[in-house]
Amino acid sequence: MNLSQAGDRYAGLYDAFASSVCGAQWEAIGVRRRAGVNAPLFSLYSASSSGVGEIPDLKLLADWCVKTGNSIIQLLPMNDVGFDFRPYDAQSTFAFEPMFLRADDLQGISPKGFRAQIQALRAAFPCGRGRVDYAIKAAKLELFFAMFRSCEGRFPEAFSQFRDEQSFWLRPYALFKVLKEKFPESGWEGWPDSYRAGTGEALSVFESENSERVLFHQWLQWQLAVQFSDAHQYAQSRGVLMMGDLPFLVSRDSADVWQNQDYFKLDRVSGAPPDAYIAEGQRWGMPPYRWANIRARDYDYVRAKVRYAAKFFDLFRIDHVVGLFRLWTIAGDEPYANAGLHGSFDPEDENLWEEHGRVILSQMIQPSLMLPCAEDLGVVPPCAVDVLHRFAIPGMDVQRWNRRWESGGSFKEPEEYRPCSCAVISTHDMPILAAWWEFEAGTVDEWLFKKKCAEHGLDFESLSSRVFDGRLYGRLRWKSTIRSTADLAAAAERPEQEISGLTGLCRDSFTEKRKFLEYLGWHESGEPALEKIVMLALEKASESFSVFSVQLIHDYLSAGGYLLRDSWNSRINFPGSVGPQNWSFVLPVSLEEMNELAVNAEILSLHRRTGRAAAPQEKNPRAKGRSKRVRS
Repeated sequence: MNLSQAGDRYAGLYDAFASSVCGAQWEAIGVRRRAGVNAPLFSLYSASSSGVGEIPDLKLLADWCVKTGNSIIQLLPMNDVGFDFRPYDAQSTFAFEPMFLRADDLQGISPKGFRAQIQALRAAFPCGRGRVDYAIKAAKLELFFAMFRSCEGRFPEAFSQFRDEQSFWLRPYALFKVLKEKFPESGWEGWPDSYRAGTGEALSVFESENSERVLFHQWLQWQLAVQFSDAHQYAQSRGVLMMGDLPFLVSRDSADVWQNQDYFKLDRVSGAPPDAYIAEGQRWGMPPYRWANIRARDYDYVRAKVRYAAKFFDLFRIDHVVGLFRLWTIAGDEPYANAGLHGSFDPEDENLWEEHGRVILSQMIQPSLMLPCAEDLGVVPPCAVDVLHRFAIPGMDVQRWNRRWESGGSFKEPEEYRPCSCAVISTHDMPILAAWWEFEAGTVDEWLFKKKCAEHGLDFESLSSRVFDGRLYGRLRWKSTIRSTADLAAAAERPEQEISGLTGLCRDSFTEKRKFLEYLGWHESGEPALEKIVMLALEKASESFSVFSVQLIHDYLSAGGYLLRDSWNSRINFPGSVGPQNWSFVLPVSLEEMNELAVNAEILSLHRRTGRAAAPQEKNPRAKGRSKRVRS
């Protein structure tokens, strides 16, 4: 398919976007098919990085995007995570993470005076070692404080202006950080009464007595804003959009909650209700919002977050968008062992969900020209589907889940993807495509199989030994003699209809790999090479009717033969687990090397064939300073 044919195939699919509720946001970025890359900054590095990917490294990523026909860079949340290093559990939904700051590029600081310290930092924390050594953060903060002190109180006027403009969140955030230094072993709820409320004379005295450290944290945020703005402007100049990630919920131990306690239901926690996969439901722990109080103050907290993010991003991802319509909440004193069993939706009245979500989304849209994109996975109530459609907010169509489940589990063709969606082959919470193919496709989840055995009175170990020839990473692989539910029933010595729960769980697994290869258009005997499977999957996603196709950098590199030796551990996060395997994976190639990879030409070619590559010299329309009226 050439470019003109691609244009004919997709003509008219996206015409309605410009007249939707988000029409101004669509016009700001230009309504057209785009490809993009989802790249956690901590997974990247360049020759100039100190221990971890840094904000200026995004310029090299933008260069790579131009070479591969991508025009969107999607980032995970960039917020300050303290020393827990979980991006969706940040200490602020405004402040950026200081370890992403580059010491060589600080405003008002000559790096010459700190050259030895910077070089020592790079030597102590070399990049490209497979995992981030998060001790880099404390080391960087120590260096940054020395650099801050070298200013001797003389700062540019731009810093004072930043403090004034961002006072809504910056002062309480900086106070929170210094109080965390004062009381490192406890959250804010364990602080002395005089500090716990977030206001009062004692807090003013504390601020005065610790003014240098308070100013330091504000200075860090200014430096981060300058570097991020510079990277954003560079990306715009190259025709590349930046997509941020605004987590829906915020950590209980955060500056947001401490300073705005009346905006949160501190006697309850958020979670998820029981379902077929997790019988006890889930308890996440973040406090639900007290929307009535936020509404009474004209959504100032919500609007301020969006306005600040708009300084650095062209699009933003709304995590758990269904939570804007209704959120599962659990009493704070409910025993942890009960997880999400005894909760309720907020609001409880289903008739309120549509208006509840619509109003909040409207408040998130109005302050800026950033286009919202929705993480709409899982069970989505019909009212949310309708609102997202009317607003023309793209959702997510995940390739390995986007199937005709009601008729055999075959994979949906590209033209069956929603036009107002982002096609993805992997997310940060799942195995990359190569690992899914190697270790999950055609297998059965061990925990679910055990659960179904118990429900049908079957001995799990005995049956497993008869039907499976191995287990790995929580997945069970069929013996070659077990090819259907009839074979499974025979091994269980039960009629199929008596173990329908078990056969229903397993039915699609027997043909999953064959159906995926058919979907990819592979009709030759035998399996193609693993990198070929990934490239074909990327092409299918790019062919989809989805307006956006944004893929993990891991999957792009896999198509070039990287990450295949240990694909299972080449992922970003293992949900439900806590440990060094999460949020720490570093790519095996630097950004400089990425820009010279042979696979880049193949990626560019597939984006051109599918009408997603930008025309030569095309620029981001937002870089031209266009002003659009935001629809109400």
